[in-house]
Amino acid sequence: MGKDRRSAIKEWSEAIIIAILIALFIRTFVVQAFKIPSGSMKPTLKVGDHLLVNKFTYGVKLPFTRKTLVPIDDPERGEIVVFTYPVDRTKDFIKRVVGVAGDTIEIRDKKIYLNNAPYDDGHGVYTDELIFPAAIQPRDNFGPVTVPAGHIFVMGDNRDQSYDSRFWGFVDLKDVLGKAFIIYWSWDKSTRAVRWSRMGMVLH
Repeated sequence: MGKDRRSAIKEWSEAIIIAILIALFIRTFVVQAFKIPSGSMKPTLKVGDHLLVNKFTYGVKLPFTRKTLVPIDDPERGEIVVFTYPVDRTKDFIKRVVGVAGDTIEIRDKKIYLNNAPYDDGHGVYTDELIFPAAIQPRDNFGPVTVPAGHIFVMGDNRDQSYDSRFWGFVDLKDVLGKAFIIYWSWDKSTRAVRWSRMGMVLH
């Protein structure tokens, strides 16, 4: 093997390694792609939506330990966040923030009350007329509970079809991976078609 060829291979190898390291850095600390697998956030997010999550919004965290090195901001009510599912830490969930630390949350016959006042975030939809009493399940009647320090209370926009904080509790801020901000690709599996109108949609 000639000297020039060895030099070219070395340069290509170094370039590939650097590119991989940059990609890993971006994925770990800046932005990460996620795919929506269920309908718990319909109609805001549909099954097959692919979105980007800003991992820098809430601070720089160490991988694995999730310890925040550089705190920037905490999630606010109404934001869509991706987090490690508390019940099964191998999975990531995406929901909307309804309550932050210190908030008192109560649900009466599907109506949300935040700090004893009616709360309507303008995103929640209800598709089931049936109302369950709290003794059967917490979907439609829940609380009141107060969100502890360092935690958030989250719900899916598809309120009757979402497994969220009503069922399994609060989300630790250490487990929040980032804020969802844009849909970059959307595929409708049932029709095998691209949802062009959803691409580039900024999330609110």
